[in-house]
Amino acid sequence: KMIEFILLVNKQGQTRLSQYYNSYTVKEKVLLEGELVRKCISRNQNQCSFLDHQQFKVIYRRYASLYFIVGLNAEDDVNELSMLEFIHNTVETLDRYFENVCELDIMFNIEKAHFIIDEMIMNGCILETNKESILTPLKAIMKGAK
Repeated sequence: KMIEFILLVNKQGQTRLSQYYNSYTVKEKVLLEGELVRKCISRNQNQCSFLDHQQFKVIYRRYASLYFIVGLNAEDDVNELSMLEFIHNTVETLDRYFENVCELDIMFNIEKAHFIIDEMIMNGCILETNKESILTPLKAIMKGAK
């Protein structure tokens, strides 16, 4: 297992999407998200996008008003730059579906955002990075719903 969690958080520190790949209590999630968001938001643009937090290796990147935060098990030997690339790929995939994704797209279409993340990651492992392969099932579902 590689990825422990993914968070999309706005500049005010409000979590807009969270996906965990391990079981944590609600209290643990709230505590973790609060501490992590404060750490990420307080860092300036000249600082590295990698940090250690508790038992996690954290990679984050800010796109417009949203922080994309990925937490990895600190024990795992994972290339941080590949995770940064994965975050960028996730943003590009969301951009392609929502046509220039913004915080409101995530808030009002949370189930679609989760669907896209679920197509990319299963049980903490990255399965798919091809944007078309990720979006084809969602487009089919939406086409069938009309």
